[in-house]
Amino acid sequence: MEIKELEKVEQAGLFGKLSQLGHEQVVFCHDEATGLKAIIAIHNTVLGPALGGTRMWNYATEQEALTDVLRLSRGMTFKASISGLNLGGGKAVIIGDAKTMKSEAFMRRFGKFVDSLNGKYITAEDVNMKTADMEYIGMETKHVTGLPESMRGGGDPSPVTAYGVYLGMKAAAKKAYGNDSLTGKTIGVQGIGQVGTYLVEHLVKENADVYITDIAEDKVKALAQRLGVKTVAQDKIYDLDMDIYAPCALGATLNDDTIPRLNCRVVAGAANNQLKDEVKHGYMLIDKGITYAPDFLINAGGLINVYNEFLGNYNRARVFEQAEGIYTTCMNIFKLAEQEKINTQEAAIKLAEKRIADIAQVRTRR
Repeated sequence: MEIKELEKVEQAGLFGKLSQLGHEQVVFCHDEATGLKAIIAIHNTVLGPALGGTRMWNYATEQEALTDVLRLSRGMTFKASISGLNLGGGKAVIIGDAKTMKSEAFMRRFGKFVDSLNGKYITAEDVNMKTADMEYIGMETKHVTGLPESMRGGGDPSPVTAYGVYLGMKAAAKKAYGNDSLTGKTIGVQGIGQVGTYLVEHLVKENADVYITDIAEDKVKALAQRLGVKTVAQDKIYDLDMDIYAPCALGATLNDDTIPRLNCRVVAGAANNQLKDEVKHGYMLIDKGITYAPDFLINAGGLINVYNEFLGNYNRARVFEQAEGIYTTCMNIFKLAEQEKINTQEAAIKLAEKRIADIAQVRTRR
């Protein structure tokens, strides 16, 4: 799908959306006994089985959940491709409050839905999901990654995700400032979940001037005290006089309202689907002189982690070595975007789609 067609997706019906975004399959999962409502979206399996995490969120509407899972699964296809992994793209969302609804029965029922796809979709952790949840899912299916290290799994992928984001941020800083040092740079981190917290630790070690914000004020206060970083109100993060903005919460924070408020030269964070509109808002950032590190590229560390678990013989040191390639790929994307006079998101998608098309041709040859 051409990236510019995204503008038409919201006006399309269900099958129109699937066609325009290029999805192969969407599965709606419901279990009355446990209260489970979930959607599994399989975007593309040319490179391999669709691997992507399960997110649990209290979506305002079912339509909002569907839109999220479609966009997230598409991003996973590009993430796997641009990272050189033999995986397709998929994602799952569970609708509901993770604090009150999760139980062994609830997660195991979801595991049975995953198992029904016979390995076409492999799940893992995402927002509001832990390794313990993967254990329960794993009781019903072998098509799960992100299992605890005690079960010979890769454990929490968040440290690897954060490391990749950190490297992508350094690459973007090199592009914007001429060198990749973050020492003395003012960096606003929006969202201090597991990945955001690990990212802040990297930044503090490099002596950056870090500001943090999150919907969970208690977590903000605790992390600020532990690491000696500063805090900023949620609605003020976009107005912060900063060098780098790091969105690490939910998506679409780069939009018509927020981009004009940004006073930075780099955007590099862990959140998925940061650009509300990949075309329009990608070019708005260029117009403001902001270097954007494509989200699905720099947050690929977690996928690299679970892919190695999926292959077997998991080795944490090797995973971090693979994640280091994010820096070089970032620099290549910046160069390609400049050469072709397109935004960096378009450049990253172009590179990812080329690999998929190339491998598809190989597989159809006799």
